Parts: sequence; C-alpha cells; structure tokens
Amino acid sequence: MLDIIDISINSETFTVSLSLSIWLLIILVILVAVRFLILRPKKYKLIKLNVSLGQVGNAEFVPNDEDIQIAHKIWTELVTRKAALPIDPDNDVIVDIYDSWYALFTRIRELISDIPADLIRNEESTRQLVKIATSTLNQGLRPHLTKWQARFRNWYQSNSEKLKNVAPQELQREFPEYDCLISELKTINEGLIAYSKELKKIVNGMDA
Repeated sequence: MLDIIDISINSETFTVSLSLSIWLLIILVILVAVRFLILRPKKYKLIKLNVSLGQVGNAEFVPNDEDIQIAHKIWTELVTRKAALPIDPDNDVIVDIYDSWYALFTRIRELISDIPADLIRNEESTRQLVKIATSTLNQGLRPHLTKWQARFRNWYQSNSEKLKNVAPQELQREFPEYDCLISELKTINEGLIAYSKELKKIVNGMDA
C-alpha cells in the first residue's frame, strides 16, 4: 500500500519532517484546477443597445450573470403579453391591450424592486439595465397610458352598455379619436417590440 503522507520525527534534532506522495500532490493540483474552472467569473462580451422607447438612446455595458437573468425576465414579460407582439387593429380589443400593458407595467416594476440594492450600488451594468427599464416605463409607456387609457375606457364603458350587440372591435372604431389613438398605440407597440429585441441581445450574448 502506498504511503500518501509520511511523517518522521528526529529525536536528536527535535525536528519533524513531512513528505507527501506524488499521487496526493497530483490529486491536490486537480482539485485546485477544477475549483478554479467552476468558480472563476464568467466573462461576457460588451453589449451595445439602442432603445428608442422612452428616448433611452444608445447604451453599452458588459452584463453579469444577474443582468442576464433580469433581462430574460423582462423579455419574457414583453413577448408573452400584447406588448412585444404586433397589434392587429382589426382583431385586437384596445381594452384588453391596456389591461395587458398595465399588468406589464406592474410586473416590470416588481422585477426592478426585487433587484438587490448592493447589486445596483456596485455594478454599473445593473444600474444601466435598471435605468433603461425605468425609462421605457416612465418616459415611454406611462405618457401614453396617462393620455389615452382613462379617456378611452370611460368612453368604451358608457357606449358598450348602449350597444351590447356590437362586437368590441366594431365599437372601438366609433371612438371619436380612434385614428389618433391607434396610431400612437402602434408607435408604443413598435417601441416595445424593439426593446424586447435589444433585451434579447443581452440574453443571447450577441450584439445583433
């Protein structure tokens, strides 16, 4: 049987000598190498974004693991709602779109609030990601909702009671400012679609 560790004591000089088996040294080197490979920080490439919604503009940063998770969650919220999916005025119901956008606004706000404060404090990339998310909400989505949502909902509710047999898609076209509303609705929708594509760059680790 091989001696992995050999300890000897010299009684005359009162010294202790320790010798390690070459196999033990090899095992230790392998363990250190495996630990380094597993725990070493991942290196991600520089990501360049251009977000028009909310007048964010250009931004570039190297994301960390947490940034990628955050971007993926926001991207998922966008593409699974009537936000980053193209609006079809002939078939979509505006009230349903506003319900979806309101839920989106609430959910992204929750995701932002769940980010640890020390991460925002210490990571420039996380601060940029949060800034982009809040700007798209507050300067992009919120102004449209403030201008149109209550006005349209009130009109729609009062008229839907009078015209119960009219399809919602037909009824909403009777809104006095329908063309203007749809035009601005599409503009925000296009901005949200573009924003989702920029987030996908972070998730995929690609610049395009």
